[in-house]
Amino acid sequence: MFSSLQETAVLFASNATVFSLVILFAFVLIAIPKNNAAEKLLEKVEASFAAFSRHKSFAMLALFFSVIALRLSVLHFLPIPIPGIHDEFSYLLMGDTFAHGRLANPSHAMWRSFDTFHENWLPTYSSMYPPAQGLVLAFGQILGNPWIAVLFSDAAMCAAIFWMLQAWMPTRWALLGAVLAALKLGIASYWMNSYWGGATAAIGGALVLGALPRIRKHARPRDALALALGIAILANSRPYEGLLLCIPVAIWLAAWLTDRVKTSHMPSGARLPRLLVPLTLCLALTAGTMAYYNFRLTGHSLLFPYTLNVKTHVTGPIFLWQYAKPRMHYDNQQFEDFYNGWEREEYDHTWKSVIAVSRVKWLRLKSVFFWPATLLLLPAFLFVFRDKRIRLLLYVLSICTAGIFVAVWSNPHYAAPITCVIFALLVQSIRHLRAWKFPGRPLGAAISRALVILLAVQTFANVRNHICDPIGWTCTGDVSRVAIIQRLTQTPGKHLVIVRYGDDHNIHDEWVFNGADIEGAKVLWARELDPEQNAKLVHYFSDRSIWLVEPDSDNEELEPYAVAPTPAP
Repeated sequence: MFSSLQETAVLFASNATVFSLVILFAFVLIAIPKNNAAEKLLEKVEASFAAFSRHKSFAMLALFFSVIALRLSVLHFLPIPIPGIHDEFSYLLMGDTFAHGRLANPSHAMWRSFDTFHENWLPTYSSMYPPAQGLVLAFGQILGNPWIAVLFSDAAMCAAIFWMLQAWMPTRWALLGAVLAALKLGIASYWMNSYWGGATAAIGGALVLGALPRIRKHARPRDALALALGIAILANSRPYEGLLLCIPVAIWLAAWLTDRVKTSHMPSGARLPRLLVPLTLCLALTAGTMAYYNFRLTGHSLLFPYTLNVKTHVTGPIFLWQYAKPRMHYDNQQFEDFYNGWEREEYDHTWKSVIAVSRVKWLRLKSVFFWPATLLLLPAFLFVFRDKRIRLLLYVLSICTAGIFVAVWSNPHYAAPITCVIFALLVQSIRHLRAWKFPGRPLGAAISRALVILLAVQTFANVRNHICDPIGWTCTGDVSRVAIIQRLTQTPGKHLVIVRYGDDHNIHDEWVFNGADIEGAKVLWARELDPEQNAKLVHYFSDRSIWLVEPDSDNEELEPYAVAPTPAP
């Protein structure tokens, strides 16, 4: 059976369009005859699925552990990911810092040689990103490997989406949406196969939007706590996109508290203490904690590490209406090429550039959240606009999408806060599609079944072909750097590896990243700079074996480092 599934995956990969049409045609053929055995079998399967979904807590736990088990079962095809993106190393530094019991690390005397992308060295050595993903990775590191926490957080995201969708639609449809999220984001996605994040912010968005209908129906303090927790996660994972999501939520809450949004019971006077007291206390605690975190990292309660890094490194525009700032001077050529070159060249404040970066955003979002068969849902999606019950989700989607597209840079995990919204609207479209009959036969139901099967087959095909994500560069770390670390880890003593890049170096292939403990690290990575700084570096770490690696010539060869003579003044 397994070999036949492998052959199916290869067939799908080689000719996906033809295979999709065959699957779709097969399900339509099953639906046409009346009282046929295949149709009855499918209806029984769906009835069992619906019955299972009604056991909400059990179904949520089953979904959580199923995602973990399924991902672990394909480790042969998709092994534990190797970090490769600048951002991943920055998040891993944060996780390592938290795992050491610190919020930040002291700056180092030789920091110029260790300076790298998306990290701050002054006034502290720390990541520039918000702390939520770092806390997740720290949990995994304590358990043995940061990826363990990625695995758990992705499974928790699917469970949180199930919880959120239960508040907006019947449980069988809520479970379907969570299953779609698991297939799309829980196996062959860079959300699962990298350290870049996504699941954490998606959990925050699910908590916020799952709490609202419950607040309207019950006005329980625990629902207010879920809302506050979701806002706190968003503020510490994707603060910009999280703020956009919270704008319509805040408007809805204000309307509900003032009786403009009617509820089945409880006068407005009774709602205020049940909602505002726990919400206010939790948000005040969140704000105070964030201010303290900023103070420890940047020295100022209102100065975020991200803002500090942008001020000291970034010259390109952040939003489409902004112009590039004057060029800065950097200590190394790699920063010059990245900040004064690549970032500025990607967007030049013209309509041509606006169209180009917007197209890139859409292609990336489409590859992560959708699959080719979802095109069949477009006619049904038009009917979603008539559903008053989920109109708030449409407002959230519109505001967040607009906010994402007015920013210059965007990757699919930037849209993580609205992950639950996307799958809610997909499921709602499927519900409308299933109502379509012609002539009197459930062809819409047949097409909807084919949609789910095609996603499952596509996911399996990607796994079988070792595709960790449709966006190929997002989860493909450099094994050469890992091989050097493993070799030096088994060599007695401590080591310092000085990296010398070539003139045609790819700025996205960075090797200089370190953990939280510079002095105690077994292997350190440093950047070759000017002869004077190099001599200081070698003298400072004279107790270590010092090696030279040249990634652009032979990226696995190590040789003893020879200090170039310092030129005479």
